[in-house]
Amino acid sequence: MDSVPTKKKPQVTAEPPAAPDRRSELLGTAAEVFAEQGYNATTVRKIADHAGMLAGSLYYHFDSKESMLEEILRTFLDELWDGYDAVLGAGLGPRETLQALVTESFREIDRHRAAVAIYQKESKQLVAQERFAFLAESQRRFEKAWLSTLERGVAERAFRADLDVRLTYRFVRDTVWVAASWYRPGGQHSPDEIARQYLSMVLDGIAVRE
Repeated sequence: MDSVPTKKKPQVTAEPPAAPDRRSELLGTAAEVFAEQGYNATTVRKIADHAGMLAGSLYYHFDSKESMLEEILRTFLDELWDGYDAVLGAGLGPRETLQALVTESFREIDRHRAAVAIYQKESKQLVAQERFAFLAESQRRFEKAWLSTLERGVAERAFRADLDVRLTYRFVRDTVWVAASWYRPGGQHSPDEIARQYLSMVLDGIAVRE
């Protein structure tokens, strides 16, 4: 008895993994959409539309919008802490440490403006999710680094003895990071120039008067 020929199943070829540049490009697009529209309002389809691709194609590169957001925030914080750890380990005086931390912060805003905006807007809600618990740990490290620098400055008489270090920390933190809402890379002022202007205003208020 002749065998009945079977139909061959069509081959499904998955899109190759994204090249590093393409992956970075897609994450950059996603970061801008998250920053502009908010995490909850952003869908994979919206990100794909901004990237000029089908939503299904985006799933070849990332399994969810949560994965994209996690990578965006981890990349930003990893680079931030590379810079901060280098400053904190350099053996600088408290004033110089403060100056370097502020400068490094503005450089990170220049490199990751959208990620900074997302972090500021969304972190309080995101930390409730287990996969974003690293945000809370980073915040604790961040606060410790800045407070210890200010406390050391007071102890070494680089800063005023009557300085409220926690209030100063909050002022400097909020003054610096809110710049992500208006700063645009390639603008009139470089990150280092903006840092110098900010530091001039801040340090004239907290440095010991001679």
